[in-house]
Amino acid sequence: MSFLWFLAFRHLRYRRTQTLIILLGVASGIAVLITALSLTNGFSQGLIRATLEGIPDLVLQAYDPQRAPPPPMNPEIVAEAPFLATKALLAHRAQGGEGGAVDFATLIGLGPGGQAVYPNLNLSDLGPGRIVLGSALAQELGALPGSSLEILAVNQNRIRLQVAGTFQTGNLLLDGGYAFVSLSDLRRLLEEPHALTGWQLRLKDPNRAPQVGEALAGSDYLPLPWEEVNQTLIDQLALQKKVIGAVVFLIVIIAALGMANVLILVVNEKIAEIALLRVLGARSLQVAGVFGLEGLLLGAGGVALGNLLGYALSRYFQLHPLSIPGALYFLDHLPVKIKASDFLWVSLLSLAVVLLASLLPLLRALKVKPGEFLR
Repeated sequence: MSFLWFLAFRHLRYRRTQTLIILLGVASGIAVLITALSLTNGFSQGLIRATLEGIPDLVLQAYDPQRAPPPPMNPEIVAEAPFLATKALLAHRAQGGEGGAVDFATLIGLGPGGQAVYPNLNLSDLGPGRIVLGSALAQELGALPGSSLEILAVNQNRIRLQVAGTFQTGNLLLDGGYAFVSLSDLRRLLEEPHALTGWQLRLKDPNRAPQVGEALAGSDYLPLPWEEVNQTLIDQLALQKKVIGAVVFLIVIIAALGMANVLILVVNEKIAEIALLRVLGARSLQVAGVFGLEGLLLGAGGVALGNLLGYALSRYFQLHPLSIPGALYFLDHLPVKIKASDFLWVSLLSLAVVLLASLLPLLRALKVKPGEFLR
């Protein structure tokens, strides 16, 4: 083994420039991959967090809107509120210095406990005769706090409400399409004095929403956990991470193939030395193992350096987040989430690719026939 290590280190030191280029090539690919995964993790987490601010953890949707009793007691429930939901047309008439506009929105009529279900939204001013708009919806309508909006329902009934304020989650789908009103106002608009869509619940652990929903549903409700309501979004984010990881990982593969190409050239240049070592008694596997060990050292060094660079880049973007157009991507900055599992699987997979690539020069060295060369 000392023979293998001696020759491997001697070759790597002799070709310092090539060694450094190979190390930087492998490390750059791994660093870019880790940074891309950290940014993707942060984007997914930020979008889900923004979504959870504007939706309840669990919805119990009543099968019969006229019969929606309070859900049973459960220690997982932090807050609960009855609600009624519908689509409506919001109209802001031009007056004074304000322009007029109309837009469709989902109206959520909240009963007692609504503020506790949405602790991160400013719904404290919500009450009879008032409406709280998503920030993007308010901008689209040109409505300011104190403005008067006319609400038109599908039954052609209409009421007038005053804008009490706005909320912002960071998710444009929510900020541009939702508004909150009091339960009594929405019942009056729909002319359904006792109707309830169901109950909205905030839980201690949102990840337990499916289990809690099954326990509370009974025969009166259809449980709708937040994951089920946003399953399309979750699947798209997971697919996005896989695609980005696969595309960026090609950089690592290209760097590994570049390393293999350099080592094969080294084998071709060292045919004379290989033949002499074989004549002096070195076994073929020993000589070929030198080039395999060089590939292992270059790969392990590149992986270690890539992890350090990837962590440094991820930390930099964590401390100095990138600004992105909120109207397009739902978030105004790109958060970063560093996961140890990403470092682990990237390192193992990259090392496996580098080891496979190092087999090419090893096989080339095994094919050298000292007798033919010396002759």
